[in-house]
Amino acid sequence: MTDINGRVAFITGAASGIGYSLAKTLAARGAKVMLADKSAENLLQAEDDLRNTGADVASVVCDVTSLDSMKAAAQATLGSFGKVHIVVNNAGVPMGGKPGRIPMEDWRWVLDINVIGVAHGVEVFTPILQAQGEGGHFLNTASMAGLMGQAGVAPYVASKFAVVGYSESLRDEMLADNIGVSVLCPGYVKTGIHSAMFDRPSLKATIDEPAKNKGYKGMDKLIKNGMDPDAIANWAVECIEKNQFYIFTHPEIRDDYAARSAAILSDFDALIDDGRFSS
Repeated sequence: MTDINGRVAFITGAASGIGYSLAKTLAARGAKVMLADKSAENLLQAEDDLRNTGADVASVVCDVTSLDSMKAAAQATLGSFGKVHIVVNNAGVPMGGKPGRIPMEDWRWVLDINVIGVAHGVEVFTPILQAQGEGGHFLNTASMAGLMGQAGVAPYVASKFAVVGYSESLRDEMLADNIGVSVLCPGYVKTGIHSAMFDRPSLKATIDEPAKNKGYKGMDKLIKNGMDPDAIANWAVECIEKNQFYIFTHPEIRDDYAARSAAILSDFDALIDDGRFSS
């Protein structure tokens, strides 16, 4: 998608963090923006702030885990702007823990938001983009955790690996309809995403403050030293304009990924050297 001006963008998780920064950046490039978020209060504040900059913006409360909610958000977008061209599946939550100690309701929670939420966005908006016949673009927010395993946050890693793989498949599926796909894989970003860990189902009934705060302080330090979400948003929108698929943000992580790739290739070489499965 080479021209953002005059296009309509729909963004989940848009009331704060990377989502809000993407909304600001797209609006600054002339896009009309529908903000979608689960928090009605934060959403209204974000809408007011953007409108005060002169942005053409509207908002809709949307729970990405609900297909009906996503369908209603899509119709609200069409009702406000008539069309939609850019769909940003950005809503996400963190999740960690030690294997054998992670409640299954927490597993379902993180997968429902981080994976099914993206699928809902794609399944609902793809027919709309196809029917318009004007092309379009999906931007799915994953993480560098979607490319490399990391101890202590296995559920989050699993969800983001799924988003990366799903996006790779979508890239090939969408070519015939002139719909681009990008996957955003940031490292640590200065947002409030880590506070979402207090919403995980297993904590709803507990008053054990140490349990609630476990892992928060360490994550808080990393997040506070993270990258500016506005800088990431500007880079991501530039990549959308170039139809770039992988959108990375932290150059220093390249060496870690190269080491992972080398380990994978080494094990393939071990298979080839063994020869028992060679034709």
